[in-house]
Amino acid sequence: MRAAAEQAAQSLRDEILSGAIPSGARLGEAELAGRLSVSRTPIREALSRLAAEGLVEIQPNRGARVATWSSEQLREIFELRLRLEPYAVRQAVPNLGDEQIAELDELAAEMLRVGTPGRHQDLAAIVELNRRFHGLFIDAAGSPPLAQALRGVTHAAVVTQNFHDYAPDALLRSLHHHVEMVAAVRAGAGEWAEAIMRAHLYNARATMIGRGVEEPDASAAPTGRGPERGTASAAPTGRGAESGSASAATTGRGSGGDDASATTMGEQG
Repeated sequence: MRAAAEQAAQSLRDEILSGAIPSGARLGEAELAGRLSVSRTPIREALSRLAAEGLVEIQPNRGARVATWSSEQLREIFELRLRLEPYAVRQAVPNLGDEQIAELDELAAEMLRVGTPGRHQDLAAIVELNRRFHGLFIDAAGSPPLAQALRGVTHAAVVTQNFHDYAPDALLRSLHHHVEMVAAVRAGAGEWAEAIMRAHLYNARATMIGRGVEEPDASAAPTGRGPERGTASAAPTGRGAESGSASAATTGRGSGGDDASATTMGEQG
């Protein structure tokens, strides 16, 4: 029974985080039991687990639904992410091995490929790629309490995030942030990666809840061993970024007018 509940919880978690089951959708026990070929008991246990993770809301006499968040709640969530996630990224940089860096590079390149306007654009595919990208940093930070806290607040962003809501310039900015974070990791520059993640979150927040928030002080962002402000060409090459990899886009060879480094110090989308 426990194995069935774990399997049901994982299936539902994947569907929610991928957007297959949208925010606010009702989760009927009978329908889910039939679809997942289990009894209602493991479904009930699975929903309870997802409720504990913040992905599902269970209301007395009304059943369960995928969690929703108000604008104010999303503001609070982004405040937490802005405090925790850039720090986690900086902590993760020295812990990331070659295999993990290669995976980050592949994810960043694939997000740029499927997110760039054209016949290959597939905005729905970005959600899972984005979740994996951020998850690698969270796991590599080496702090289970930090990972637990971040997964709670990043779930909300993933569930409500719709890349169709991004203006083209904001979307490209976000995609190039991923590329530049990989370059920072290859350079072993934790402060640089931290600054990019902070800019990345401001860009996402501006898209998801608007610009009615205070702009960050550009001079306050850590510079570390990262690039000079506004110049991608100053990015250190450090741990051997290859010209054919996604991280090469940060050196000015092809990122075009949406160069992510212009937002490194905290520009909103």
